[in-house]
Amino acid sequence: MNPTEIADLIARIEEQERRLVLPRFDNDDAWRLGTALVELARARSAPVTIDIRRNGQQLFHVALPGTSADNDAWIERKVRTVNRFGHASYLVGLRFTAKGTTFEASSRLDPDTYAAHGGAFPLTLAGTGPIGTVTVSGLPQKDDHELVVTALETYLEQPELRA
Repeated sequence: MNPTEIADLIARIEEQERRLVLPRFDNDDAWRLGTALVELARARSAPVTIDIRRNGQQLFHVALPGTSADNDAWIERKVRTVNRFGHASYLVGLRFTAKGTTFEASSRLDPDTYAAHGGAFPLTLAGTGPIGTVTVSGLPQKDDHELVVTALETYLEQPELRA
C-alpha cells in the first residue's frame, strides 16, 4: 500500500470506531453478536476462531473447522493490543506503518504478547466507552477486520437496538 492508501484506510477504520457504538451489551448481546459472526463466517466458508469479551470476561468463543490453537494465541495477542491502545488492532498496526515502521520494530512491546494485526475491534458502549473486544482470527488481517466490522454493522441494524 502507498502512503495515501494507508492514510485512507486509517481514516476509514477511525470512522468505523466512531460509528460502531453499542447502546447496550450484556451476556445475551454477546451471544447474539457471536452467533451472527458464526453465521457470517460459515456463509463465507471462513475458517476462523471468534472471541467476544466484556471487561476481561470471555462471553463467547468458538473455533470453526480449519482453525487451530494458533488462532487462540493470535486472539490473545490482538485483544491485548486493543486493550492497551484502545483501538482496533488493525488500526494500531496501520498507524505504525504510516510512520514508516512496524509495530514489532517500534512499539517496544513483546510480539509474543501483542499483535497489531487486523481482527480485534473494541466494543464501545454509548456513554461509557470501550468495555470489551470482539475478535476474529484465521484469515488475512484485512479480512479478519472486515468480518468483524460487517458483523457489528449487521448486529447494530437490529430494530430492538435502534429503538
